[in-house]
Amino acid sequence: MLIPCPHCNGLNRIPAERLGDQPKCGRCKAQVLLSKPFELKQGDYASQIKGDLPLLIDVWADWCGPCKSFAPVFEQAAAQLAGQCRLAKLDSEANQQLSAQLGIRSIPSLILFKDGREVARQSGALPLPQLMSWLRSQGI
Repeated sequence: MLIPCPHCNGLNRIPAERLGDQPKCGRCKAQVLLSKPFELKQGDYASQIKGDLPLLIDVWADWCGPCKSFAPVFEQAAAQLAGQCRLAKLDSEANQQLSAQLGIRSIPSLILFKDGREVARQSGALPLPQLMSWLRSQGI
């Protein structure tokens, strides 16, 4: 499987049966699959949507109450989905150009990417069981 590193954006080829072995990046030697969300920025976007493992982006802002209340749920989901789906957080205030490019109209917004394409979108904060159910309905 090809998986981009959340630290340096380098693409790593990792055998599917080794996803649970905490693989390290060939370029920067950091852990490739995290059990917590990583920060996504404008410059990382094109690299991070590539690869064989789906990417779920939580678009949020610091001033948004529902975004803050959803953050622990997103953290829990990241821990449960390690090796199945990568989770990233995109600060809509710090990355206004990317937020506009993605057509963000409300936050929090969840965008699921597979094979470099957006396949699903969900607006609003969800409780963990609903989030996991939504992801299962998307094949995660």
